[in-house]
Amino acid sequence: MGRRFLRVIILGDLLALAVALVAAIKGVYGAVPPRPWQLPPGATLWPFVGLLVLGALVGSYLNHRSWAKSAPRPSYGRALAVVATAVAITAVGLVSTRVYWSRQLLVTTAVLWLGLALAHRLAHRQRPWEEPMVVITGEKQLAEHLRDAPHTNVLAVLDPGELPPEEPFVEGVTVVVDLRAVLGDEMARFVSSLNLAGYSIRPLVEVYEEHTGRIPMVHLAEGWELTRPVDRSAYEPVKRVIDVVGTVVTAPVWLVVGLVVWTVVKLDSPGPAIFRQERVGRHGKRFVLYKFRTMVHDAEANGPQFAAIGDPRVTPVGRFLRKSRLDEIPQLWNVLKGDLSIVGPRPERPVFVERFQETIPFYGTRHLIRPGVTGWAQVNYGYADDEADTVEKLTYDLYYVKHASLWLDLQILGRSIWTVLTGFGAR
Repeated sequence: MGRRFLRVIILGDLLALAVALVAAIKGVYGAVPPRPWQLPPGATLWPFVGLLVLGALVGSYLNHRSWAKSAPRPSYGRALAVVATAVAITAVGLVSTRVYWSRQLLVTTAVLWLGLALAHRLAHRQRPWEEPMVVITGEKQLAEHLRDAPHTNVLAVLDPGELPPEEPFVEGVTVVVDLRAVLGDEMARFVSSLNLAGYSIRPLVEVYEEHTGRIPMVHLAEGWELTRPVDRSAYEPVKRVIDVVGTVVTAPVWLVVGLVVWTVVKLDSPGPAIFRQERVGRHGKRFVLYKFRTMVHDAEANGPQFAAIGDPRVTPVGRFLRKSRLDEIPQLWNVLKGDLSIVGPRPERPVFVERFQETIPFYGTRHLIRPGVTGWAQVNYGYADDEADTVEKLTYDLYYVKHASLWLDLQILGRSIWTVLTGFGAR
């Protein structure tokens, strides 16, 4: 059902482009198609239109794939990303081919298209799609997590050992079955009959991961579900190349922004602008992480401790830097050195890693891959200020370890950029 909803969003974007293009041509040239005498001799708008449609298709495809295995949502940031991708491809194509085009037409089309794309997302957000489901599990907490997810409608939670309900399920409901649970004889026959009747039967783990973006910790068995995909993955070397190229290409921007932030930090409070701290990386290797200082100098004179909400050690400028994630700009040097990836689980300090590996099951699994400047747990949960929060964040980190891919990285980067530009989603 989620994929069908995503297709509706994409078709809405393409329809919005068609309407915007027609309106823009009529506004710029006074007619659709424009009168021949309004164009240079031999000129035509078809190459321009073709490039714009191609860009829209590429942007929509990237948008579709970047949802990875998670449930799609009508995001405003993705509308901006689709339009920006299409305009960029169109601009490159026009400059390369040197065909006729109008700057006014391109700008007008982009503005109208973005407005319509945002409008139809606003309409969808008034009544977001929901997947009706009946959950068969003894893990009540997992069922509650599904109830709290934005695109689920949990009609009932059935105990695996109970007798099945007498009334039939409504049409289109998804039956979510906990495969680790031992079903009673009557419940097993009931699930089998639902399957034969054409109902969608899905494993609890799959549905839970899709709708929450987390790994259900109680379903892990010796961690083999996590280690096998990572060991066989061919994405790691590709990811490293993308990290280096992306950092080098965007270096002029980050150097300028970083210089401004460095100056502001120096003026805000005494102490060095760059903060250095030992962290634990891939396979437990330690390295020095760099970031702009967001706390007062010697903030940990009394020993290591978590940063709490409203922490008095955080400077006024530091609060803004943390919210906008600009304090992490120096970590791009760690990316070039190979300590970090652009996307991955956030590296933790050795003193906390040693404690968590003793008290939290599977905590060491997050070290199977290179840590990142930003990550899935960062965009979904934010900072952890105690061990309970760390367990919650770990469920997101393990999801990333299991499903790491280019498409998931694009989704994380998009949400991180949206946070930097708008402040929305920062925690």
